Amino acid sequence: MSSKPTTARLTPQALSTLLSTRILVLDGAMGTMIQSYQLQEADYRGEEFADWPSDLKGNNDLLVLSKPDVILEIHRQYLAAGADILETNSFNATPIAMADYDMSHLSARINRESAALARKACDEFTALTPDKPRYVAGVLGPTNRTASISPDVNDPGYRNVDFDTLVAAYTESTHALIEGGADIIMLETIFDTLNAKAAAFAVLQVFDEIGYKLPVMISGTITDASGRTLSGQTTEAFYNSLAHVEPVTFGLNCALGPDLLRPYVETLSGISECYVSVHPNAGLPNEFGEYDLGAVEMAAEIKDWAAQGFLNIVGGCCGTTPEHIKAISDVVAGVKPRQPKAVSHQFNLAGLEAFSLEW
Repeated sequence: MSSKPTTARLTPQALSTLLSTRILVLDGAMGTMIQSYQLQEADYRGEEFADWPSDLKGNNDLLVLSKPDVILEIHRQYLAAGADILETNSFNATPIAMADYDMSHLSARINRESAALARKACDEFTALTPDKPRYVAGVLGPTNRTASISPDVNDPGYRNVDFDTLVAAYTESTHALIEGGADIIMLETIFDTLNAKAAAFAVLQVFDEIGYKLPVMISGTITDASGRTLSGQTTEAFYNSLAHVEPVTFGLNCALGPDLLRPYVETLSGISECYVSVHPNAGLPNEFGEYDLGAVEMAAEIKDWAAQGFLNIVGGCCGTTPEHIKAISDVVAGVKPRQPKAVSHQFNLAGLEAFSLEW
């Protein structure tokens, strides 16, 4: 399979140069915005899937096919708010996750179209302000399965997915995202490092196949106040486990609001030899599953992060809206970006904890 870019390629070196000069702004939550449209089952089905045998409401990735106008409108709102980078609406678009809707065979098409829609919006805004190009981050979500943890408490050795299956799924999605026009490949909301290793292996393998590399962003999730990912790693251990991929950015997103995420952002900023990206939730969900942290309050937290030199890319995850992104964009404008830590040549290892051997 070949992956032909629709525009001039963004190289890892070019993105690194840009990140050394200013803090870039990522978009906000796609799911939160989709909910605001109050779409019903018929909207998710559209004409093409009107007779689909299972319920489709909630399959947000499918909307790039059934309601592309809605997704494009959301992308445009985030760009108007100041976003430099759009994430594709492909978080759950791997064949593995789409199997819940019996739509695994549509995975490549959904990824391709999600990238094409984001590409269209970015190209529109770049044409208006050529001095501020916008970029598409092709999102590879974590899937709804984990290669490290048994879903059966009575059988600790059981796994509902294996490494090779994950690699195959991520390979298909990566090719499709690039074909649709992605500038960046983003491994996002990682809760299981083994899943992420499969995704990284697939991405690097695709780069070998197509003969060029795109910038890679890696973003993990600290699931609670324990300071660990779901598969048990600390921030430092998570970083050590995936630094070999040589991503342009390494970061954290989701699960926590900026107040609770701050110590882990500071830790990552202190150890990362690449650039740092962060997109936290708008606080923690309330009893109704809604997010209450307003744009001004969230931006105040982000302003402090920027002032402390933690950031290169910042945006929002669950609960954030174009209002949040506008406020964040305003407070980081003109702030000096973080410079990566000098390469140490330490011997770094990781299990659940990190271990570094000084030479």
